[in-house]
Amino acid sequence: MAAVTGQGFIAMFITFRNTAGAENHQAVALRVDSDKSAFYNCSIEGYQDTLYSHSLRQFFRRCRIFGTVDYIFGNGQAVFQNCFIETNRPLPQQQVTITAHGRTNWTQSTGFSLQDCRVEATYPAYLGRPWKKYSRTVFMGTYLSDMVQPEGWLEWNGNFALSTLYYGEYENGGPGWLPERRIRWPGFHLIPNNDVRTVYFFSVDFFIDGLSWLPATGIEFTTFRSIFKPYPT
Repeated sequence: MAAVTGQGFIAMFITFRNTAGAENHQAVALRVDSDKSAFYNCSIEGYQDTLYSHSLRQFFRRCRIFGTVDYIFGNGQAVFQNCFIETNRPLPQQQVTITAHGRTNWTQSTGFSLQDCRVEATYPAYLGRPWKKYSRTVFMGTYLSDMVQPEGWLEWNGNFALSTLYYGEYENGGPGWLPERRIRWPGFHLIPNNDVRTVYFFSVDFFIDGLSWLPATGIEFTTFRSIFKPYPT
């Protein structure tokens, strides 16, 4: 496992791989506790719990992330742009769940925002499940392959967190984008295409305050102004 701490870490064209295999269950490939950290064209590979976005602000661009169970997880405040989210072969009894965000208090600013990504699931998969009570994740403008299950999201344990989480989908596409068949939890939102302020909230500009620090990394990124109009005042 690679563990990243300290402010301003940058990784480009690096592979982080955990070779423990599915049978060894939790096996983190990369743990990130670095505020204002950025990853570009990296490959993050494992099975269960591949990428531990543990805390603070993070940005991932054009990365490939492989796993099986909860393989993007933690209580980080992270934006993923133009990333490829792919599945490895799970154990027979396992459900493939891509995200498991760990927000424990409604006042925390953390969450996962996946934008213009491709979910290339080759096994039946769910976009996420609520690891903690205030889990928060959105998929926006993302291609979903046909192995993404029609319900989209999976319970953690019965009714736990279904009314306190925030899960959202906005303008996704592909055969796995079936809004009429999505779960109807109180905390799940099909974000309307004219809800500019919600989309802005989860953008690089606002969600991780990226305009103040991403230019210095030299890594390309897409701003809210470039994609969504009109720009909120």
